[in-house]
Amino acid sequence: MAGVMGWPVMHSRSPMLHNYLFNQYRLAGTYVPLAIRPEGLAAALRALHPLGFAGCNLTIPHKQQAMAIVDEVDGVAKSIGAISCVVVHPDGSLVGSNNDCYGFIQNLKQEQPNWRADAGPITVIGAGGGSRAVCHGLAQEGAKEIRLVNRTFSRAQGIATEFGGPIKAYPWEQRHDLLEGAATVVNATSQGMVGNRALEVNLDKLPADALAADIIYIPLETPFLAAARMRGNKTVNGLGMLMHQVRPAWKAWFGIDPQMNAELRVLVEKTI
Repeated sequence: MAGVMGWPVMHSRSPMLHNYLFNQYRLAGTYVPLAIRPEGLAAALRALHPLGFAGCNLTIPHKQQAMAIVDEVDGVAKSIGAISCVVVHPDGSLVGSNNDCYGFIQNLKQEQPNWRADAGPITVIGAGGGSRAVCHGLAQEGAKEIRLVNRTFSRAQGIATEFGGPIKAYPWEQRHDLLEGAATVVNATSQGMVGNRALEVNLDKLPADALAADIIYIPLETPFLAAARMRGNKTVNGLGMLMHQVRPAWKAWFGIDPQMNAELRVLVEKTI
């Protein structure tokens, strides 16, 4: 057994992805969505072992809260300050890791092979758990300037202070101007996801050759990405980020390194 915990969670395509692999590798198991309220997260995580789970993924809003619940957090997750994957050991202990960073960077490299983190300034919008993984990945890839902007400035400032390096925080009012000269812009918020309002950002100052990326995959093209595409920018949605995260999770849970093929991506896209 494995699953994904979130609130809400029923929109997630993770069950489709993982259950495809259960069939492909002929494993007797299943992957289920687990709608867990924040106040029930600790009890839910502790129930994984007696219920026979090998582990689970975590999505909004559990990625940071879970750090204080699991028994061990690996180095990458500690650096990011958020957990996206939990492994259940035979003794019932829980180990947290973060595959968001890996998924985000691998997605960019696959979709845009010529993309480089050090090609110019990168503007990251949002300062939640997803943003922390994005910023960590970009810094690890050699980004020289990361402009982090968030509706609540103190959260962006907290990440900039904690991570240091190329990250500098800016107030929300400057988000439009922060696109000037940027080589990449990333929406790391939930704005634009189905059921949420669109991201409020004016792209007029974004260079024509800049890449616009989103960590959202429902819809496949958010209003932010649609606006970027309409003005000629290259775009990357969040579906590949989700798919690439599967590989390290399966290695940890089942000792299998699954291949993410085009057929699987098409199957998922057809459901969105």
